[in-house]
Amino acid sequence: MSHDSRTAPRICPLCEATCGLTLTIEGTTVTGARGDRDDIFSRGFVCPKGASFGGLDADPDRLRTPLVRGADGELRDASWDEAFDLVAARIPALTEAHGPQAVGVVLGNPNVHTMAGSLYPPLLLGALRTRNVFTASTLDQMPKHVSSGLLFGDPNAIPVPDLDRTGHLLLIGANPLESNGSLCTAPDFPGRLRALRRRGGTLTVVDPRRTRTARLADRHVAIRPGADALLLAAIAHTLLAEKPADPGPLAEHLEGLDELAAALDDFTPEAVAPACDVDAGTITALARELAAAPTAAVYGRIGSCTVEHGTLASWLVDVLNILSGNLDRPGGALFPLSATARAPRPAAPGKGFALGRWASRVSGHPEAKGELPIAALAEEIDTPGDDRIRALFVLAANPVLSAPDGDRLDAALSGGLDFMVSVDPYLNETSRHADVVLPPPPPSQSAHFDFAFNSFAVRNQVRYTRAPVPLEEGRMDESEIHARLILAVSGAHGTPPAAVDDLAVTTALTRAGAPAELADELTGDSGPERRLDLMLRLGPYGLTLERLLAHPHGIDLGPLRPRLPEVLRTRSGRVELLPAPIAADLPRLRRALGGRPAPLVLVGRRHLRSNNSWMHNVGSLTGGSNVCTLQVHPDDAARLGVVDGATVRIASSGGAIEAPAEITDTVRSGVVSLPHGWGHSRPGTRMAVAAAHPGANVNQLLDGTLLDPLSGTAVLNAIPVSVTPAP
Repeated sequence: MSHDSRTAPRICPLCEATCGLTLTIEGTTVTGARGDRDDIFSRGFVCPKGASFGGLDADPDRLRTPLVRGADGELRDASWDEAFDLVAARIPALTEAHGPQAVGVVLGNPNVHTMAGSLYPPLLLGALRTRNVFTASTLDQMPKHVSSGLLFGDPNAIPVPDLDRTGHLLLIGANPLESNGSLCTAPDFPGRLRALRRRGGTLTVVDPRRTRTARLADRHVAIRPGADALLLAAIAHTLLAEKPADPGPLAEHLEGLDELAAALDDFTPEAVAPACDVDAGTITALARELAAAPTAAVYGRIGSCTVEHGTLASWLVDVLNILSGNLDRPGGALFPLSATARAPRPAAPGKGFALGRWASRVSGHPEAKGELPIAALAEEIDTPGDDRIRALFVLAANPVLSAPDGDRLDAALSGGLDFMVSVDPYLNETSRHADVVLPPPPPSQSAHFDFAFNSFAVRNQVRYTRAPVPLEEGRMDESEIHARLILAVSGAHGTPPAAVDDLAVTTALTRAGAPAELADELTGDSGPERRLDLMLRLGPYGLTLERLLAHPHGIDLGPLRPRLPEVLRTRSGRVELLPAPIAADLPRLRRALGGRPAPLVLVGRRHLRSNNSWMHNVGSLTGGSNVCTLQVHPDDAARLGVVDGATVRIASSGGAIEAPAEITDTVRSGVVSLPHGWGHSRPGTRMAVAAAHPGANVNQLLDGTLLDPLSGTAVLNAIPVSVTPAP
């Protein structure tokens, strides 16, 4: 380490594990990143993404100044004032002429990895007054929000497995050794699973691929893709039929147990086995092991969400936790309580959770949690009519690659919009269409607090890190970018950005019934810090920003603890086991018992050295396992005439793509696997590393018409495909 080197703590913003890092900094350059051994949550763990923090931070392709589209149609460098002046001139005029529904907003996954992305988009949506909101949630996690909303009355009341105390863990459609966890914030997920095994616990993995997680398991069940809900229904049926189902203390908080038993009566292990390609004896064993374990938790993720019955599968995960008596108890599945959550309120009936309060203009897709399916974005732009989307805000999103039928969306963005704004550090496949591109600074120049992920953490804790590197001259803090956008669209252009945070503080105090004088007591060097201080003070632990800053490696708030019935917001004030929308969708699942499986279906896969489409420009993360190949079982390869390493053509309802074949028995026969987030071959981007390793866009195989009806989530897994050698 040179004489001018220093170290600084920084929470990693590159996946949901939120590991603590120790950065080595020379001048203003991050030259190294390692796990922070003093971090109270991650204890020194780091994955390849976190170790590559410096490479991502210093990526020469990151935009440093705003871009504005000139009269010649080309994007050029512009000043910040010029960029916001253009937004202020175009958006209010457009909404006055065509109404607020003429504007759409797309929120991408990286928003939940930054303070600004968590704090300001709700204010922007309020200023725009549009219902045309699309997020990455309808590409991955919306089924879990919907099922939690229906069960518990709150779509954000999502129980997580108590990894450190459970004795039996059943994972379905989850590969945390590659993903680091999802809707379950757990630094060193692999180490926690190994600790489960060391203390004599059992790990069962249900997945059509023999993933790294499956190889660690005591039992790997290679299910037929898309049959997750059927398998879970049969396990629930067995728990109910054999009478080992014992909700324990939960019983007084449950409604609809008898109705649930009747609704699942047809889903016997024998009836389900052919559709799942899992024998009835194994299904029965899974149920009995779950019932017999002293403590147990069931955890399902993206593989069980992005299928035709994603909401039913998500619902059944919690039904199993309930029937086995493991919901809301140590060692089971519990509801975290973050430091910035609202202080617990007395248990009482609530407003419940409603679906379909409005619908999309073209196809009539019902909203879920205030969002419309992102698969419908293209048609909302390119279909003529009143309330057509004419202007679009894309905040840290790349739907041309992440959503189905990117070709149609690409064309819609190119020729169907009057105006588009992107907040993005890169000129990527989507932002290249924008009229204004506003680049946030690199993560080393930003403070970090995990508003979203602390709500899904496997241990209650709180951590905050200020920016370890000062803001570079000419850059603008991401929070100020968002605040100035809000002012520009609301007719207050030119007002100091701090006014947005002041209004947010005043509004929060009013809603909490707190004295207005509390605003004068808030500390912090910025608007976001003052807002964080307020949320901590109003939160369940009575913390302050000052106290948090005195603990740079975090404050441990203890293990998860039972929280029922305080989390319930259903109209009955109880856990509603068989909500009406779920009951109405069960006949569709019942029909799947007699379905004929396609001879070949496609599933996705995760890479430890990647995160969707937004980390493919980091040179140190390319290569190795982080490649875009089509994995094919040897038996299928022989049948199809496919040779390892040769290019193959994959075709489905949305189109056809080509990728190199990788012959491996880690996928079961009848299944092929291609990772998500690739396809960096479109012109006009400025991502040199990604363009040199473009891969194929798996979502181009989808036409966007196949959705889980309750959540609007795109069906990305168990897609029928054909595979042939490329000509």
